[in-house]
Amino acid sequence: MLIIRLSIILIGLTVCQSLWADVYKFIDSHGTVFYTDKPRNDHYQRIIKSPPKLIPILKETLPEDDDLDPLSLGHLIKPNKNNFDRFIEQTAYKHQVDARLVRAVIETESAYNITAQSPKGAVGLMQLMPDTAKRFGVLDRNNPHQNVDGGTRYLKYLIELFKPNLGLALAAYNAGENAVLRNNNRIPPYPETQNYVRQVLALYRQKTAFN
Repeated sequence: MLIIRLSIILIGLTVCQSLWADVYKFIDSHGTVFYTDKPRNDHYQRIIKSPPKLIPILKETLPEDDDLDPLSLGHLIKPNKNNFDRFIEQTAYKHQVDARLVRAVIETESAYNITAQSPKGAVGLMQLMPDTAKRFGVLDRNNPHQNVDGGTRYLKYLIELFKPNLGLALAAYNAGENAVLRNNNRIPPYPETQNYVRQVLALYRQKTAFN
């Protein structure tokens, strides 16, 4: 039990702020002021409420960069397509690709999982392989900005290569352009690639219909 005079409590609170609990005040019939952390009755009035207990946060070592963008924090961000909308829009505009198509590819490739990695070694939002990343100027495939930029550039290249057949461009994105060329500009007879093309086109049409 803590019942003390005003002069003492002020000193105590100044010296030991880290030990604060709820503090209650009571003034008796003689005008004497009492303070306590465990009130005896309803006549005590709470005047200090202890701050909420802080939850420890795991500290990460982050790059010292004033222009650090949340998208570069990979493992710290939960997959959420809203985090990427503006950048995808800007990148798609820069490379003259429909942003809705880029989103459909990302949803199919990685479901917006920054750390996604395929058994074959493709990584990131747009699942870039090492050779493709190098070919389109991506230095760090795990960097979401670079990954989306390189993937969008590659998609643009394939769209131009197989114009006007978007399905072939998507098949090439999945299986490689040489696979499409070897099959006489047809979607390769790989179940994975055929399903991939159907899924991306379905998502793209859905997004187009709602916009």
